Amino acid sequence: MSDFDYDVLVIGAGPGGYVAAIRAAQLGLKTACAEGRETLGGTCLNVGCIPSKAMLHASEYFEAAAGGAMAAMGIKVKPELDLGTMHGQRKDAVKGLTGGIEFLFKKNKIDWLKGYAQFTSKDTVEVAGKSVRAKNIIIATGSSVTPLPGVEVDNDKQIIVDSTGALELAKVPGHMVVIGGGVIGLELGSVWRRLGAKVTVVEYLDQILPGMDGDVRKDANKIFKKQGMEFKLKTKVTKAAVASVKGGGKKAVLTLEPAAGGDAETLEADVVLVSIGRRPNTDGLGLDKAGLALNQRGQIETDHDFSTQVPGIWAIGDVIPGPMLAHKAEDEGIACAENIAGLTGIVNHDVIPSVVYTWPEIAGVGLTEEQAIEKAGGEKGEVKVGKFPMMANSRAKTNHEPDGFVKVIADAKSDRVLGVWCIASVAGTMIAQAAQAMEFGATSEDIAYTCHAHPTHSEAIKEAAMAVTGKPIHI
Repeated sequence: MSDFDYDVLVIGAGPGGYVAAIRAAQLGLKTACAEGRETLGGTCLNVGCIPSKAMLHASEYFEAAAGGAMAAMGIKVKPELDLGTMHGQRKDAVKGLTGGIEFLFKKNKIDWLKGYAQFTSKDTVEVAGKSVRAKNIIIATGSSVTPLPGVEVDNDKQIIVDSTGALELAKVPGHMVVIGGGVIGLELGSVWRRLGAKVTVVEYLDQILPGMDGDVRKDANKIFKKQGMEFKLKTKVTKAAVASVKGGGKKAVLTLEPAAGGDAETLEADVVLVSIGRRPNTDGLGLDKAGLALNQRGQIETDHDFSTQVPGIWAIGDVIPGPMLAHKAEDEGIACAENIAGLTGIVNHDVIPSVVYTWPEIAGVGLTEEQAIEKAGGEKGEVKVGKFPMMANSRAKTNHEPDGFVKVIADAKSDRVLGVWCIASVAGTMIAQAAQAMEFGATSEDIAYTCHAHPTHSEAIKEAAMAVTGKPIHI
């Protein structure tokens, strides 16, 4: 250590970075983490996963009270929206959790280097004007919103915003247009729809939720339409501008065209949310001085142990290939720290669950039915599928939550589970069982013959597994 300031220096304190730093310190390595934000936790805790879930949860309560779901159970109320208080509880959640990470850094004797790091050589970075040398450097800088040509985001004006700006709206918009039918756009769009906004989703593809199972995409579209969301599929936004309206105030005017080409049309909105994806944060890192190059997608390529082509430099999370998910980054952070310490850190990237926190929730793990058939050479007979509707699940029916289903996809010969997809009020919690089963190489029969507590939503997973061989009980 005489030649180095630290055994491990982590660049970025998001879910991957702060977890990697804590694990490295737990393993006895002298550790520092460089982070330029005023609080730890990265995008996820500050302006992403955590604050959006606070707003989602609160808006679900509001809609349950306002929309009649509670009335159906004999609870009659007339809710009044206090948006300021709703924002306040969101900020309290963020403050508590980011402060918790700072406590964990102190507990594990991790130095927080306050500033953005830039490589000056393969083992040295500069942070806030100070040179720091480390034996191992982990790049965990996460991702940021992908810009859309012709659409300029200005969160301060609260008219054309990104996901960060959509969390800070001072009032409920009359009409919100969401550009992009992916996870983030649907989640934030659903928040403001529940609170009273008209929401129109514009998606370039022919269906929402790209990358998810086909049945999930179709059913989700129907559910959201039933809730009042409008969709313009196979449509692209070529321009969005802020314009003054009669009587004062401003609105956004969007220019839309068919994705395949055709006549343009205009659409007005009080707020436009640009949500077309995210891109790796690699600008400003000085990667060239470290000898690192990016692939065509702007990502850092790594080996299975998260090492890069430069010895001593590692990378995890959104800056490397794979889904941009906080829990993926966390697992990679732990594995990377363990590999640095000489242990064997492994992440099974075939079993990374994904969740959409709408109402109902949408979750999946493993292959979609389409991917499974493609992997089997296009032979549908090589894949078995079992489905079970939530309306036939006793707990969902009792809770007035009939929408959705569970789908289990298995190999026709071995019966090994290849993927599980579900739409249910607690799908995000249910999917953990499926992920663990797949991690242990379970068959659909293993799940079908595992006793599930009654009455629970998770019984739908058991019944869907039984349906793989045509033996569900309740349908």
